[in-house]
Amino acid sequence: MRKKELFGQPIGLFILFFTEMWERFSYYGMRAILVLYLVAKTSDVNSGLGWTNGEALQLYGWYTMLVYVLSIPGGIIADKLVGQKKAVMIGSVLLVMGHGVLAVDQLGAFYSGLVLIILGVGLLMPNISTMVGGLYKKGDIRRDKGFTIFYIGINLGAFLSSLIVGYIGEVHGWHYGFGLAGIGMLLGLLVYVSGQKHLEEVGNFLGTSKNAAEQEAYKKPLTKIEKDRVVVLLLSFLLVIVFWGAFEQAGGLMNIYAKEKTSRFLMGWEVPASWFQSLNPVFIIFLGTGIAGFWATRKLKGKEASSLFKMILGLIIMGTGFFFMTAATAEYQSTGSSAMYWLILAYFFHTVGELCLSPVALSFITKLAPVKYASIMMGGYFAVTGLGSKLAGMLGEYAEHLGEYTIFTGIAIFCVVFGSLMLLFRKKLEVLTHGIEDQEKIIHDEAEGFELADN
Repeated sequence: MRKKELFGQPIGLFILFFTEMWERFSYYGMRAILVLYLVAKTSDVNSGLGWTNGEALQLYGWYTMLVYVLSIPGGIIADKLVGQKKAVMIGSVLLVMGHGVLAVDQLGAFYSGLVLIILGVGLLMPNISTMVGGLYKKGDIRRDKGFTIFYIGINLGAFLSSLIVGYIGEVHGWHYGFGLAGIGMLLGLLVYVSGQKHLEEVGNFLGTSKNAAEQEAYKKPLTKIEKDRVVVLLLSFLLVIVFWGAFEQAGGLMNIYAKEKTSRFLMGWEVPASWFQSLNPVFIIFLGTGIAGFWATRKLKGKEASSLFKMILGLIIMGTGFFFMTAATAEYQSTGSSAMYWLILAYFFHTVGELCLSPVALSFITKLAPVKYASIMMGGYFAVTGLGSKLAGMLGEYAEHLGEYTIFTGIAIFCVVFGSLMLLFRKKLEVLTHGIEDQEKIIHDEAEGFELADN
């Protein structure tokens, strides 16, 4: 008997979808106003901390790095001590506390809130993604689409938070924005708690599992095939570092650029700078399932659609988007202002690239990672994402001396060249996956056969 489904996907996917949606609402809402709060002058009506751009971007880089690097101990805690399900629960509680503390207008509360958020995201992020993968059997072709749907949840939260939290923070007070982000996380926790009946078979701690086969899979050493697949995952992390090192300019340098050097007037009204952070998630919401469907159809027709191919292509597309920022800075240098459409075009290309890489990478890990290292490998993915974020902060700092034109152009060229070089080695890397993605079409065809027989 087939399990209950919604839109052809496990119901548990949508519990995790809404949990992560509200978690990302809180995280990206705070992220949208963090740098703006740091650089806002203490003499402003909506006063901030009065830091320089370089100081703000330095903290931003360290913060976003630690948020993701803590995913490694978060994955280890889940795999060795409590299981993914409980780790997500604990992380959610820490996040509610952290965002709540940020709402207090004191410097000590500000730093304490950041620490709690770092710990909470480190526990929640790698484990909720691993739970999504656990909803599907090996070779289930729905997995990539499931991760894309999950990814849309992430970006629905990011879209809403950029508009709502960004507006509240910029117009009514930074700490009101931080507090609103905490309310969003509380809603996510309530969704997760209420949906546990749909998650009974995923995220459990295998150390106390009654399933003898699962216990044995922790005990066995890795096979040659499993080791090869781990090697492929580790090498694919190079793409991830480069990608996020470029992409995370959105919350840092591009955010400041929108605030200080972009003409944001639309029919006489000035668009809040933080609202540009909503472009990426809204593009994802509209393009996500279409791009996932394109790749799935391409794969079923026997055309090139491997995970590595999609990830490399995503890096190249995203890098190309920075050429629009090059044009924006060139216009600013000649006229003293740059048009909004440069930012819109850049975010569009960044989004298409992200959809080709990020949800695919999450799915790729759940396909290749050995069962006993599933959360740790997912934590490794988010850790290298954090390293990319730190790299993004460093590049943003250099802009004070080198200029935005040099930084944006350099990022674009490097991403395109690096991605092109990776394409040359792709086939050799795919051999090390030992055909795990080739199984997806076979199982899809078998599933279609069973459905026809049922009808």
